[in-house]
Amino acid sequence: MAARLFLFVQMEFPWELGPADGRYLLRKPTSGGVGGDPDRVVVLDTVGAARRRGRLGARRPPATPEPAPVPTSRATVIDPVSVSAEGQARKWLAQLDVHQEASAAAATVNRVLLAHRIATADPHVRELSPAHALVVRAGWGEGEQVAYGHWLHARELRLDERRTRRRSAALRSHEHFAALLGAREQALVCEELALRARLDLDEGRLPHAALELEHAYTAALAELTEDERPDLAERIAELVQLRPGVIEAARIVLGGGDSDTPATAGRRGSSDTPAGPDEEVIRHALGRLEAALRARAAAELQR
Repeated sequence: MAARLFLFVQMEFPWELGPADGRYLLRKPTSGGVGGDPDRVVVLDTVGAARRRGRLGARRPPATPEPAPVPTSRATVIDPVSVSAEGQARKWLAQLDVHQEASAAAATVNRVLLAHRIATADPHVRELSPAHALVVRAGWGEGEQVAYGHWLHARELRLDERRTRRRSAALRSHEHFAALLGAREQALVCEELALRARLDLDEGRLPHAALELEHAYTAALAELTEDERPDLAERIAELVQLRPGVIEAARIVLGGGDSDTPATAGRRGSSDTPAGPDEEVIRHALGRLEAALRARAAAELQR
């Protein structure tokens, strides 16, 4: 009988992810709080660790100490549905959309990290993206191999083009960074809240994004108005117009949507309960807030 082959995407990161090494089965979400069919298997393994130090005072430290070695974590995301022929696996790898598969694998690992953060009540567990990885590879192997992060065949995925940006945008980012460090600018509360909303939206956590965005809009309208910037007047007016939809999305998440408002019409099921916030409303409103914040930062640098 031919061996069953399992397809995988693997990433390595220069820090400990948080959950203990091992294999984690993720199931597809279903209604009623009951897990559905297996979705992905995630194998976490620490492949490097800091060396043990000698006893305190055992020897004199060098004038320029060597950097401490850091652990390297390997995350392997495996499709639990196997293929029976190596030809199928080769075709999958040849037709692979590098960015899409890498992003999907990172999102799967982030599901594990989110569960770990909530279960341990540790707010410092960080989520990741393929851009953070030391290496990203994809391939296939037999069950016992991929269960330990090994493979029969794999190739490294090149993501360099994903990290490139226009030179002008990169320069503005560095200038803004320097201005914040030099206390020439003050970070706004809404900037951090908007980033949190973006992360939740990108990770598919729509209810989280809706609630974060409501707080971001509340802070933004207060902070941007306080700046008294005529150049931002049109953008602030646009945010004011978008805010009712943002508020309604947050109310729907909390079960307080108004059934008589147009914003909720057509989004209710047979039980007359909201089906969920409108993703397009959230995505558009967040995009316009981000545009306003970019415009503000660019104008600050020209002063």
